[in-house]
Amino acid sequence: MSGTRRVLFLVTLGFYAVIVVAVLTTSRLVRLDWQVMLFRPYKQWPELHAFLDYFVVLGQRGPTAVLVAAWLGWRSWRQRTLRPLLALGTSLLLLNVTVGAAKLGMAREGPHYANQVGANEMFLNGDIFPSGHTANAVVTWGILAYLATTPRARRRLSVVAAVFALGVGATTVYIGTHWVSDVLLGWAAGLLILLALPWFEPLVVRVEAYLLSHWYRLRDTSVPLPGRLRPAGHRAPGSPAGAPGHRPVAPHGPEPALSSSLAAGRPGHAAESCAHHPAHPGRHPARPSGAPSGPGAGRRPHGERQVPHPAPTGPRN
Repeated sequence: MSGTRRVLFLVTLGFYAVIVVAVLTTSRLVRLDWQVMLFRPYKQWPELHAFLDYFVVLGQRGPTAVLVAAWLGWRSWRQRTLRPLLALGTSLLLLNVTVGAAKLGMAREGPHYANQVGANEMFLNGDIFPSGHTANAVVTWGILAYLATTPRARRRLSVVAAVFALGVGATTVYIGTHWVSDVLLGWAAGLLILLALPWFEPLVVRVEAYLLSHWYRLRDTSVPLPGRLRPAGHRAPGSPAGAPGHRPVAPHGPEPALSSSLAAGRPGHAAESCAHHPAHPGRHPARPSGAPSGPGAGRRPHGERQVPHPAPTGPRN
């Protein structure tokens, strides 16, 4: 985190604390809350009500999260990285934990359920302090500017996020669902999350490496290689060395001794050579210099008949 971001984080945190203290002590800020509430802006400008009912959806967590997740998912696929989606998930998790804890802890009632004029309505049965719509608009649209890859895109997306965040906060005050102080605290809560995101970048990197390593491992072992395409010496994971079916595949063709004996036309030569050379099984003596060699050695031309030699006649010695 840069020095400028640290300063902004501390200033925003101080602003957050000031708003909470101002509401707890029922200061002038609470008086402003009641003045705006009794003014009833939705009755002063009723022509804006139809449009702002749709505009406030830009601060609802479900629709905005789906839209932004779809865009960041496409970016993750294009850039071959999970960082955009993981950064969005981290920011939404921080938003739910911090804003949800503050809502439940201070339990403030909203303008439509106020009990006493001028009271701060704290520690009752409500859950509107800080404004969740406002904080969600800051985080969901601000994450686009945070993940921008160029300064120009970051400036443009920062303007878009600011317009949506300010507009959603003002709309909740217009329709009477939040006090002014709720919106101020919602802006501060969302900005704190965006400013704190660099502290969680090492965690995002580790989670991304973990998920990618398991994905590549699953992809490599999910489809086994066919037997004929399996390279020599390949063993499937978990099988012992030397197990049947994992020996290197021998080259096609007959054994060397058998092919030599067939080429010489003597079928029994292989067995004789093995018997005469017990120290080197399967070896055969070198071919005589006059013996034919080559692929067609020992073959008779087609149609040639072998004429048997007549037995010798005469007395035997």
